[in-house]
Formats: sequence, C-alpha cells, structure tokens
Amino acid sequence: MTIARRARPGFRHAALLLRAAGCIVLAALLSGCYTTREVTDTVPTDHRLRHPISIQEGEKTVVLMIGNQRGTLTPVQRADTVALARAWKREATGGIIIDVPTGGGNARSAAEAAREVQSLLVAADVPQHLVRVRSYQPDEVKFAPLKVKYTRVMADAGPCGLWPNDLGVSGDPLWFENRPYWNLGCAAQRNLAAMVDNPADLIQPRGETPVYAARRSQALDKYRRGASSATAYPNANDGKISDVGR
Repeated sequence: MTIARRARPGFRHAALLLRAAGCIVLAALLSGCYTTREVTDTVPTDHRLRHPISIQEGEKTVVLMIGNQRGTLTPVQRADTVALARAWKREATGGIIIDVPTGGGNARSAAEAAREVQSLLVAADVPQHLVRVRSYQPDEVKFAPLKVKYTRVMADAGPCGLWPNDLGVSGDPLWFENRPYWNLGCAAQRNLAAMVDNPADLIQPRGETPVYAARRSQALDKYRRGASSATAYPNANDGKISDVGR
C-alpha cells in the first residue's frame, strides 16, 4: 500500500505530460488546416507575364546596293526611298540619316546616289533640315551599301527558343505540377509585336473619331417614322452566279 501510494504522483505527472503533448499536436494539426500557404511560382503561368511585349525605340533601315559604275538609283530603289519617306511621316521619332560608305570601291557612286536619295526625300515632303548625311567606314573595302534609316517606336518580345528546364520526365517539381514550359507562347507574343501597326495601341486605345452624323440622322428619322432602318440594295442580285443556299 505504501509503494502504490508513493507511485501515484509519478503516474499522474506522466499522464499530464501526455495530455499536454496531445493538446500541442492537436493544436498544430488544426492550425495547419486553417493556415494559407503562400506559393511563389518561379515560372509564371500566363505567357504574357513570361514573355511580355516591351515598347522601345529602334531603327528602320533601307539598304541600297550601289554599284561601282552606277551613281544613280534603280526604279526599285527609288520606290523604296519614297516608301520610307511615307512611313517616316507616320511613325518616326526623329530625322532621317543617310549613311554613305567611304574608302570603298563604290564610294564615289554611293556619294552621288546619296544626293539623289536626299532629293527624293525632300520631294516627298520630308523637311530638308531633318535629313542628315554622314559617312561611315565599311568592313568590306571593295563594296558597301548605302543605308537610309530613322528611329521609331517599336514593340518587341523575346528572345524565344530558351529552354531552361527539361520537358521530359525528370525530378523537377515543375514537371510533376504540369505547368506550362518557359518557351510556350513566346512566338505568339513576338509575332503580335511584329504585326501591330502602332505599338502605342498596346499601351492605350486610340481616340475615337467623330460619328457620321448624316447616316445617324437618316437612321433616327426612319426610326421615328416607324420605317425599317436597314439599307436597301436595289440591285442585290447583280453578279449572282448561283441559287445554292437560297
């Protein structure tokens, strides 16, 4: 009886420790159920975030090959020069630069052609003070092209073709989580940047043009009179070659 009575406090102390440990484990499990774990993705899922389109300033260049025995432009080169002048009015951020090669076998012919290029640009309503002629030393001594260029705002994305992770079976957690690979969507973003007419459209919409008031007044007048506002085509069947689907 004396031994049993002396052992009871030890058992009670052990039981209290076990109960405290159980409560701690249970509280940890419950807290884990209600805790939100923040997951940081190294590779964004959205391809627009992986390969964003950047707006930057670049150059548009027209290369004119001038032969040694010819100091004038060909008809195709004249058309290219006039087309560059038209594009300059729409998208340029500065003047036009004409790079003339020096020290090469066609240096004299290129200098004569540069004067013709300058006259074509001025004739195409490009201010003369915005056309600058400068010389450059070509890498190829025998033959070097004449370059006409200007700066503009352009959109670009990429570079594409980067494969930082293996697409096959591997121990990479990205493979087990079935996330899109890095290069997915890069070509689409790059093509969109190359095809956009005005890179500013990717930043903000253009201003609205005034409505066609004459057509709007005519449609509202028909609506007030209860008439059909649809356009009537008097010769709708002209040019018809088949009745299929009629």
